Amino acid sequence: MRTVRGPDGRTYLLVKQSSDASRVRDPETGEERHLPNDDLEAVSGESPLETAARAVPEPARRILVAVPTERGLGLLVDLVDRGPLPVVDLLGAYDLCESDLHGLLTEFRAADLVAEATVYGERGYEATDAAKEGIELLRASE
Repeated sequence: MRTVRGPDGRTYLLVKQSSDASRVRDPETGEERHLPNDDLEAVSGESPLETAARAVPEPARRILVAVPTERGLGLLVDLVDRGPLPVVDLLGAYDLCESDLHGLLTEFRAADLVAEATVYGERGYEATDAAKEGIELLRASE
């Protein structure tokens, strides 16, 4: 499988190629169609697997890539549901050591899933809009 660009400027996955035309799949819809080979341009530097991942909405993809464990997912869900929360409350509420909590929050900050916040005059964290939207999308798929 390869990533190609069609005459409409959209990115497709090349599923099968014959002498005159190719079957391509739209990564966002899964719809397949045939396009003339002369109308397709190879896209360099983009993995076909990364292209296929676009079937998942970006906010949900961000969570799937950034959250390493169910405990981490639980932390993010709790911040979405109850946040913003002070660090002191986070340390007291979960079975995470300070180092593990800090590691998860650092990963979440790097992925723009949480942001630092001041809560009751203390340092804390809150879920970003991207985290809220991503969790909403994941919950809707139940």
